[in-house]
Amino acid sequence: MTKYDYDLITIGAGSGGVRASRLAGKYGAKVAVIEESRYGGTCVIRGCVPKKLLVIGSHFAQHFEDAVGFGWSVQSATHDWGAMIAAKDKELDRLEAIYRRMLRDSGATLIDGRGKLADAHTVEVNGKAMTAEKILVAVGGWPTIPDFPGKEHVISSNEALDLPKRPQRVVIVGGGYIAVEFAGIFNALGSEVTLIIRSAHVLRGFDEDVRATLAEELEKNGIKFRRDCQIRSIEKTDAGYSVMFDMGEEIIADCVMYATGRAPNTSGIGLKEAGVKLNAKGAVQVDEWNRSSVENIFAVGDVTDRVNLTPVAINEGRVFAETFFNKNPMTLDYTNIASAVFSQPTVATVGLTETEARKKHKVRLFISRFRPMKHTLSGRDERTMMKLVVDRETDKVLGCHMVGDDAPEIMQGLAIALKCGATKAQFDATVGIHPTAAEEFVTMRDPVPEKAEPEA
Repeated sequence: MTKYDYDLITIGAGSGGVRASRLAGKYGAKVAVIEESRYGGTCVIRGCVPKKLLVIGSHFAQHFEDAVGFGWSVQSATHDWGAMIAAKDKELDRLEAIYRRMLRDSGATLIDGRGKLADAHTVEVNGKAMTAEKILVAVGGWPTIPDFPGKEHVISSNEALDLPKRPQRVVIVGGGYIAVEFAGIFNALGSEVTLIIRSAHVLRGFDEDVRATLAEELEKNGIKFRRDCQIRSIEKTDAGYSVMFDMGEEIIADCVMYATGRAPNTSGIGLKEAGVKLNAKGAVQVDEWNRSSVENIFAVGDVTDRVNLTPVAINEGRVFAETFFNKNPMTLDYTNIASAVFSQPTVATVGLTETEARKKHKVRLFISRFRPMKHTLSGRDERTMMKLVVDRETDKVLGCHMVGDDAPEIMQGLAIALKCGATKAQFDATVGIHPTAAEEFVTMRDPVPEKAEPEA
């Protein structure tokens, strides 16, 4: 029998790789984890955590404004961007230390460096070769920026989290969740923000009512939109960065951020050479067991480009470890996975959009739009939107969607209901908590008037 140095070598110490490695070690496997950057991966170091800390910090600007309507007098409030970034960095250092400690406590060997596959069982790092019975690729994704004149002047979300000072004039290119989240951060803290999108609304792939509602609220908050256009070139001038559009218009900015997508971080780590098949986007192709085209090489997380969410990567790591190191075979169910966008206001959703549902079901729609109680006194012109998509024949709730304060917190509970196959009648039979926004999901009684069903 062939003897390997390790039972498992994991390349990448992000959410999925860490969970898989910790559990495998707990179940008795000899594990090595290789990481070329910082432990914690995109979520902890360059994504979810630092971004949400900045979102929370930016919210205080509105809180101070809204407090006046409740009798508070808030004077001379100022914001120190540098202090916020320093506090964020301190928290990331703390979290990274925890991730390292958890891996060590599980018995894993931590190796700092860039891991590269030499063959199906061998990984090279820092000039040294090591072997494993199984190899797990969990290297995540990385921001992509298209080639165009002036590309060297732009930043991605990575650099946006570490800016030494807040730019006063910001252009953000893209309409996805990263773009709208950073637009909200900069705008709330006082920057002039222009959002460049190629379509009419933001958040392609989300429910159309969500997209329209969020775009309207972002514009009410002062974010400027440039729709149906693209940047032709960028030049650095004494006045700032000159941004030229394809229609010949020009605007001047202090910072140009591209949030036009992310790609699997698979380049240059020996995957193709080891026989691992990648798709057109460079993602590792895997089966339901997270196995690649090479029998002993597996992949989890954003590198597979399935559902690119941190909790998904964590659960993919969990089922991998259970299956191959705990004799407990399991796969992950990808239906009804809830997600959130920490825009201002927030967005949360679970299940099918109206468009998706209509492809396979006859549907009833329930929509509620209202002014949150808080803003009856604050005076802020902000509306909340909630939507249920229901199968007309079975009464099963197919999708829940919300734009408004606390949407992610509310949606987590609804995700459980959808996972259990809840019906609209069961929603209706649930007594709401009053006065809350959440109760609206169990008090919507009148469906939206039906439109003619599109022909198949």
